[in-house]
Amino acid sequence: MKKNNLILGTFLAITAILFSSYGASPSSDSTSTEKVEGSTESTESGGVVTIGTQVWTSTNLDVSTFRNGDPIPQAKTDAEWKGAGENKQPAWCYYYNDPSNGTKYGKLYNWYAVNDPRGLAPKGYHIPTDADWTKLSNYLGGESEAGTKMKSTSGWNNNGNETNSSGFLGLPGGARFDGTFWYIARSGCWWSTSEDNYFNAWSRYLRYDGSVKRSSSDNKADGLSVRCLRD
Repeated sequence: MKKNNLILGTFLAITAILFSSYGASPSSDSTSTEKVEGSTESTESGGVVTIGTQVWTSTNLDVSTFRNGDPIPQAKTDAEWKGAGENKQPAWCYYYNDPSNGTKYGKLYNWYAVNDPRGLAPKGYHIPTDADWTKLSNYLGGESEAGTKMKSTSGWNNNGNETNSSGFLGLPGGARFDGTFWYIARSGCWWSTSEDNYFNAWSRYLRYDGSVKRSSSDNKADGLSVRCLRD
């Protein structure tokens, strides 16, 4: 009997050590703490999050160089931003040209930066296609339900906060349309790499006044946030 008790005790001790080391089984929407170069820090989450079979960065891109090390031009004035769009050249800016907005929301990029062959996303990641965004929303219950699960639990005007149950942490970083800054604290807008036509490309956005995750076709010269998806 004493021998059996000794064996049982040893087994339980080993089990406790293994459980402590590896933890419980992860949930289907578990959030990783892995850090990705260029992601901004966040008080709610950071790094990447697994949603279904996709692994997304859980914060907006905040890089000022392409993957090969070449600098991405910063447009510090309205004229510089307009010129980049007219010449179909990559550019980024902060919302209101205020670096403090970049700390929370990351940078706004035009589509020419998104589509540049030098690579905007960090190594091992890519900018999502329109189909990638659709796959995300379908996994989260369709566009009528996905927004609730993607929006952050704070930061939205008019009680627009939601559950962030997916871990996507969608913040209302606004956008730059026709050179003008719009919708900070009211909308979050993200590029895809998919073109609609010569002038426009597809994007996704979340609004404060509804949980619906919408698709939109925006001018390639506009400034939107960027998320990355693991290859």
